[in-house]
Amino acid sequence: MATTTMHSRKVLRYRTRPRLVHALLASSFTILLLSGLTLLLPSLAGLAAGGYVRILHYVGAILFISVPIVYLMVDRPAALELLRESCVYDRDDGRWLLRVYRYFMGHNEGMPPQGRLNAGQKIHHAGVVIFSATIVLSGLILFFGKGSLGANGLAGAATIHSLSMLALTVLLVGHLYFTFVYDALAGMTTGYIPEVEARLEHAKWVDSLPETEPWIVEDNQDDQPAAVPGKQISAILNRLTVDNE
Repeated sequence: MATTTMHSRKVLRYRTRPRLVHALLASSFTILLLSGLTLLLPSLAGLAAGGYVRILHYVGAILFISVPIVYLMVDRPAALELLRESCVYDRDDGRWLLRVYRYFMGHNEGMPPQGRLNAGQKIHHAGVVIFSATIVLSGLILFFGKGSLGANGLAGAATIHSLSMLALTVLLVGHLYFTFVYDALAGMTTGYIPEVEARLEHAKWVDSLPETEPWIVEDNQDDQPAAVPGKQISAILNRLTVDNE
């Protein structure tokens, strides 16, 4: 019997420049988080001796503040598109949020169709923008307001700064969770994701793409035998039979 093969295709999820901006955001946030914890926690105070960690924190802050500026400079259309899509919701987004518990448990089959961003990603992006702004503003107040603000003012700014960083860290943990649950890391490292997965999570977006490169490409190296339900069921039954013997 001839073996049936499936010629898979991949969809361009992230272009090169947005991926580089994402790398800048991730690296700058990591620097801020690790250096900030070193400066904040008494148990790590020994690592902050000499002032080098504080300098590293300032470097991370400069890189973090530069992210939206760099994005607008290197790919203004993509930056504005991301901002616009993160703020626009439709009826399918509402239906998706009502079933978000399924998505959280790793079940994306049967979810309402989504555009380039699903409703959860839109909320995540909004949170990143809001808490990034409060981190930057409170950080600038702490840096420039030491001589003019009283103890209460500095304490309030420090509290806002720490809580905002905590909120961003929670968002990061969620981001990493879904990245690994849905095996989405390849989309950021190579730019492409399998078309089958793209249609499961972003059907409306995939349908809007042109059937041409670089948006849709053939993946000749990943050709694999197609899954035949009958054979899969037989294999499971055979395995159960062997186990019971």
